[in-house]
Amino acid sequence: MSASALGETRSERKRRLILNAARVIFAREGFAHAGMEQVARDAGVSTATLYAYFPGKADLFRVVVEDTVQDIGHRVCRSVEARGDARARLRAFGQAYAEFYCSPDARALFRMVIAERRRFPDLADHFRDRGRAELGGTALAIIRELVDGGQIAVEKPSWAAGQLQGMIEHATLILGLVGGDESMPVRPLEAIVAEAVETFLARYGVREQAA
Repeated sequence: MSASALGETRSERKRRLILNAARVIFAREGFAHAGMEQVARDAGVSTATLYAYFPGKADLFRVVVEDTVQDIGHRVCRSVEARGDARARLRAFGQAYAEFYCSPDARALFRMVIAERRRFPDLADHFRDRGRAELGGTALAIIRELVDGGQIAVEKPSWAAGQLQGMIEHATLILGLVGGDESMPVRPLEAIVAEAVETFLARYGVREQAA
């Protein structure tokens, strides 16, 4: 390994340690009470190193939000690759989506963005748009493929995608925002997703799928 490659690897590792520490501290303390010195200490780097990567707390907060969205939303986006009939594909998406909203990191991220919307309105808007494009976009892509394949009958795929997501969010995300990041539904996620998918297919499934 060359010296430059080694230096790049070390740089990426330090950045990851900083972001991991900052994510925990922002979620626990909130933006206003989170200290850069504390982030540096928990990440095991000097404050000078921290400021070399992130010139200010606002810069660090923005990257933490973006990095967390990209990380925890990955599996939901990958669910578009699942194969099978409408029921199997919708359940694959629904399971990934439910697990996303039961993730303490995801819930903490929502809390942070909501709490700091007045301070970072552009970040909140970006978070909303990114969620629509990636998470909602995944549901929309699956539904459109099922429509094209004649497996479901939907006039407005975007509305249908929102309805499916809403049924899952109500039992997962809302619970977390009210009960705390670690709160889990009483029912298994598989049961929540199955009920949402069956409700969806009862409304939009063609005869073979709705039977």
